[in-house]
Order: sequence, then structure tokens, then C-alpha cells
Amino acid sequence: MDGLADIIELDGDPTPPQERKLQIFSEACRLFATRGFDGASMRDIAQECGISKATLYHYFPDKDAILRPLLLGVTKALHRHVAGRIREDDPALEKLRTYMMESAAFFQRHRWAMIASSSVFWNDPQVRRRRERLEWRDRYEALLRAILREAAERGEMRALDVPLAGRLVLSALNWLPRWFDPAGPLTAPEIAERFHGMIVEGFRRRPATDNAQ
Repeated sequence: MDGLADIIELDGDPTPPQERKLQIFSEACRLFATRGFDGASMRDIAQECGISKATLYHYFPDKDAILRPLLLGVTKALHRHVAGRIREDDPALEKLRTYMMESAAFFQRHRWAMIASSSVFWNDPQVRRRRERLEWRDRYEALLRAILREAAERGEMRALDVPLAGRLVLSALNWLPRWFDPAGPLTAPEIAERFHGMIVEGFRRRPATDNAQ
């Protein structure tokens, strides 16, 4: 089920999601990602799951009830996955490599969930839930900025506008869902590693040169 059991959080249900719910989440993710949230109906989800609409409504009263745990779960799980794989003793630019590759690895594993989540991130009308998602997203971005700031302070890269450099890195990662082809010659982490090499060459501190004639 695309590893959804690792990221889905069900309101008021502390136990792991049941197989049927995982199936519904999995099919709904794919439909939301390919057709858009508005383009996928409860009937469509039921048909893809091979169940009746009545059975689907037994588990979820509407599409929002499927979307909400997906959005929060993906945002939290991405931050925890990446943060948990960065080694404190590594040089800062190696931390940047880990950040980028593990972000891409998470995307590759949870491709439909990531695409669906990114396409409808701002749809939830309830401010409290949206605020919680933004807090986790901000933690993910703050981790990147801390890495870039450390790289500059340690002389691993030249002085840069850290927020702007962070947006450059995130833009490269966030566009992966738009064009990444699982059947292509490179995996998502391999693409991220190449991005890292290109970006670091631009960030890296250059040795002083003597231009005197």
C-alpha cells in the first residue's frame, strides 16, 4: 500500500489503519494525484477499491475525511524521515546531500501521496489543521536553512542569502513530482544527488586568485 501505514494518522484512532482503510487511502491518493481532488468522486474511489459506495461511506463520510490525515501525515513524516537520517558529525555540505537525497527517496516511496498532498495542500478550510501542517513544513524548511547556515559559518561555502539559497534547493526538490518518471534511467535519489552536485558547485567557496598582471 505504498508504505501509507507509516504516514497516515487517523483522527481518534490510535491503532494502525486497517487493510481496507489503507486500500482506500492508496487508491484515493492515486486518484487525487492524477485527476485532482475535485476531479475524483467518492464513486470513483469506491470503484477503484472494488467496493460499494455504502462500504466506502462506512469508513469515510466524505473526501475531506480521506484528505485530512493524508495531508498532515505526509508533512510530518517527510520531516521526521529526513531529520532522522542526517548525521550530526557530517560536514554541512554532506548534510545537504543527505537532506536532498532522503527527501527524494521519501518522494519516490510515497509518490502518489506526495503528489496528492502537494496539489491540495492549501485546500483545508479549517485554520487549526492548516496551521499544524504549516508548522511541520516550516520545521522541514528550517532544517535546510540551518544546514546552509552551518556550511557558511564553517567556510564550506561562500556567504549567501540563506533563505534564498534554501528556496533554490526546495524548488529543485519540489518540482520532482511534476516530471519524474519512475521508468526513467535515474531514481529520484540519484537525480537529487546530481542536483546537489550542481548546486554545491555554485555555493562552494572559491579560493582567492591573484589577478595582478
